[in-house]
Amino acid sequence: MDDRDQVNEKHLDEDQQSTTVLPWDRFSNWIHCCCVVTFDLELGQAMELIYPGHVKLSDKEKMNICYLSFPDSNSGCMGDTQFHFRIRQCPGRKPTVKAHNAYNRDCPITLQSESAYYYGFVYFRQTKDRTIRRGYFQKSVVLVTKLPFVALFSQLVSIIAPEYFDNGEPSLEAACHDIDQWPDPIPGDTLNLPIMGTVIQVRVPCRSDRLVGGVQAKSQERHTIPAHSVLPTLHEVDIYSAFHSILPHVQLLWELVLIGEPVVVMAASPSVTCNCVQALINMITPLKYCNDFRPYFTIHDSEFKEFTTRTQAPPPVILGVTNPFFAKTLQHWPHIIRIGEMGGLGTSPKPLNKLKKAASLKTLDSKPDQPESCVYTQYKSFLAKDKMILKRLMKGSQSKRPVEAQNAILRRHFLELTQSFMIPLERYMASLMPLQRNISPHKGAPLLRQFDPEEFLQTVEHSGPQLTSGIKGDWEALYRRFFRSPNFEGWYYQRQREVNQKLQVLHMEALSNSNLVEWIRDKEEVEIVDLILRIKEKLKFAINNHTVVQQESVMKLQKHLENIVSALPDDLQTVIKT
Repeated sequence: MDDRDQVNEKHLDEDQQSTTVLPWDRFSNWIHCCCVVTFDLELGQAMELIYPGHVKLSDKEKMNICYLSFPDSNSGCMGDTQFHFRIRQCPGRKPTVKAHNAYNRDCPITLQSESAYYYGFVYFRQTKDRTIRRGYFQKSVVLVTKLPFVALFSQLVSIIAPEYFDNGEPSLEAACHDIDQWPDPIPGDTLNLPIMGTVIQVRVPCRSDRLVGGVQAKSQERHTIPAHSVLPTLHEVDIYSAFHSILPHVQLLWELVLIGEPVVVMAASPSVTCNCVQALINMITPLKYCNDFRPYFTIHDSEFKEFTTRTQAPPPVILGVTNPFFAKTLQHWPHIIRIGEMGGLGTSPKPLNKLKKAASLKTLDSKPDQPESCVYTQYKSFLAKDKMILKRLMKGSQSKRPVEAQNAILRRHFLELTQSFMIPLERYMASLMPLQRNISPHKGAPLLRQFDPEEFLQTVEHSGPQLTSGIKGDWEALYRRFFRSPNFEGWYYQRQREVNQKLQVLHMEALSNSNLVEWIRDKEEVEIVDLILRIKEKLKFAINNHTVVQQESVMKLQKHLENIVSALPDDLQTVIKT
């Protein structure tokens, strides 16, 4: 089989895969499984049902799902409670769903499917029931998925769970069969998703979308059929409501998240902790948060010892906890957010939200149910506080501005702050690329120059964030801390990969546009063989990256290869072909 056949077969295989759909394939593109967790008097939380039945979870995964599917007993959550959690997938499990490979290629970096983690979206119900020995009905419906679509799956479980509680397992089966009819999550598409007699309409963000006001702006409008429920976003949470009681400190929190510091969020309810943790990692959009984070974490979690040990520094994780026991166990953590009872959203933040030192955490221990919201830290911000955004939000709060508008203002502020921080890095990254005119078809593909932190920092004084942001401070020191974080490593690895791929494409185009047959006339055999191997390497690259390679370049290169080989002596042709 020659290289042209391989490229064509690659396209044919993908076409066949897209048309051959097996039962539960479409379901698994969205959800790994649905679980029902109940309370057993002898066992405690126990897995009652996993649907579809063929889905496998390890014993550790089942245990973590069971414990994380119920609020802590001290939470006093009567009625219905919704929240979500995130757990590690056990190693050696089934690889990523094939549809997620295509999705990950085109979606925003922050929304990629996670191969090593599961999300669990919980709908917990607790009601008094005299017919039950314990006196309470306690049960949770959980949607387990690898996609970070917080808004969509929260809405979805709020539709599925009440039906299950009223009608039992047949309704859960019906819901799963509805999901198995959903189209693939293709970035850029607006989808109508039927579920139990209703239709949810949502647009899947695309990497090429522009970010406007902190949200993905549509690259183009698509005509869609009417839907019962139109979700404005797949994944975003209300960051204004999450931080309302600690608004004076949100810029400090942005720095902590940016540089990957350990942070714990303490609140009475998992609904509050998961929204706050999710809001924290959303603060640095469009930069991806690359550390671990757990929107809801309990003392029964399999990683409890790993995260709470005092024999080493706290890991760079963001935890959401509700058990008062953590006030003692995590007292050594450097940054703690305490979210008390959320006040009315129409009022200004209370004046008692003063920054507190981590050493004063003992006050939490003495009054675990205090309604006060505080930030406990000894961290000193590198940047001066932006008082204008706080005044604007407080004025809006006093004038009864809608929460949605307040959220949009705060989200836009963090987007612009993060972009101001990242633009100099992107500009420096572009300077590391070789000039296109220096890309020679007769040499190997050029690579991106190595990132030099000191060289970059020399540019900050004259072309740093101060060009696009009015916030003053020690930006250089903030960059130095950022360079030591996994957030920088994740960004740099992704940009390095994208730029080197672009250089490969440019080099391939240079090769395809050259007169290679003329070039080999006066060349030694070893040079000709080296060129042939280089062309074959480029065709292999085209097979694996056909979405970014122009087919015209591939066809030209295949023709060059045929002409070069045919111009060789017969004995050398035989060697090359074998």
